[in-house]
Amino acid sequence: MNLAIRDIRYHSGRFILTSIGLGLLLGVVMSMGGIYRGLFGDALAVLDATKGDIWVVQQDTNGPFAENSRIPEDIKYRIRAVPGVAEASPLSFQTIQIERLGKPFRFFLIGYDLNGFGGPPVIVAGRNIRQKHYEMVVAKAMKMAIGEKIHLGLHDYTVVGITGKVVSAGGDPAAYVSLADAQDIQFKKDNDAIRNDRERIGANLAGMQNISPGQAKFLQQNIAAITESTHTVNTIVARLAPGADLHGVQERISRWNHFRPISVEEQTKILTKGMIEKARMQLGLFRIILLVISGVIISLIIYTSTIDKIKVIATLKLIGSQNRVIIGMILQQSLLMGLIAYFVGYGLILLTYDKFPRRIVLEAQDLQGLFVIVMVICTISSFVGIRKALKVEPAEALGG
Repeated sequence: MNLAIRDIRYHSGRFILTSIGLGLLLGVVMSMGGIYRGLFGDALAVLDATKGDIWVVQQDTNGPFAENSRIPEDIKYRIRAVPGVAEASPLSFQTIQIERLGKPFRFFLIGYDLNGFGGPPVIVAGRNIRQKHYEMVVAKAMKMAIGEKIHLGLHDYTVVGITGKVVSAGGDPAAYVSLADAQDIQFKKDNDAIRNDRERIGANLAGMQNISPGQAKFLQQNIAAITESTHTVNTIVARLAPGADLHGVQERISRWNHFRPISVEEQTKILTKGMIEKARMQLGLFRIILLVISGVIISLIIYTSTIDKIKVIATLKLIGSQNRVIIGMILQQSLLMGLIAYFVGYGLILLTYDKFPRRIVLEAQDLQGLFVIVMVICTISSFVGIRKALKVEPAEALGG
């Protein structure tokens, strides 16, 4: 006869409700681990999709994901000429929030050279961008249909394709347009703003001495051409030729071109250690707190259950049962409670993880590690009930 099973059957309602409650708590713990893994995956999504070896950014900056970086687009030709570089492609990044269907609509816009790389990693529906202007590919999470139009900047753009789970470091779904379109959306001013800028430049030049009207007009045209240019990008991504020395290429770019070349390893460190480190620490702290709470709950339930069985335990001792029988009964109940709670939580997170607004990544090693932790907590928590049971005297079975 298994005393633990018999006792659970006798108090089945309390045992099941307690296990379900603990399961909900463990489900939250699992979700927090999945959220952290999701943050990590989101932070590296664009980096992994681009598949570049070196990210060339503005000097003394940490790249387009950590801070503002603007460099001229034509730098790509100088980067391509560096020995060891097989190809280089400019990229533009910007976060956009507009109104769509009466609700805020936020996404991460990536502009790429159609003749280069850095575009959508895979097309799950529709096609890739073929024209230089007014076409876009959106992530599936944006929930836009092929053929749908969206107004960005001064023009309308038509969705021609849908890509997979590409998001920004902040979790916003990504959309792709041609580099020329991305530059227009980010930098091109409307006609009123252009007229105002030209008048302001003309007024400033007119107030300068020793400049003839002809010279002022010439300077105005040239200054306006420079200020109205949109040929700016956030980064040039380079891929190395087979056998090329990464550090040697970085040194040449840094020395002769006066830009900062960031390797994939360095970019990964910037994204993970800088951008999501605090979130990781916060999620880890909450996981620890919830596991401690789970241990306290299990201890209280086992202790209460032991108190309810004082006469039963005393009777067992009175008829000669050994302590290991009583210890086994309490320990088995605690472990069974933890086991049921774990699988309740696991089932809950499997049914709901794809409904979360942020990506949840469940990894086998995390789940296995949590299972071991739960079993250890249950074992330790049972000591409270075991200690109480071992102090019970057989004579208490004869009491009133």
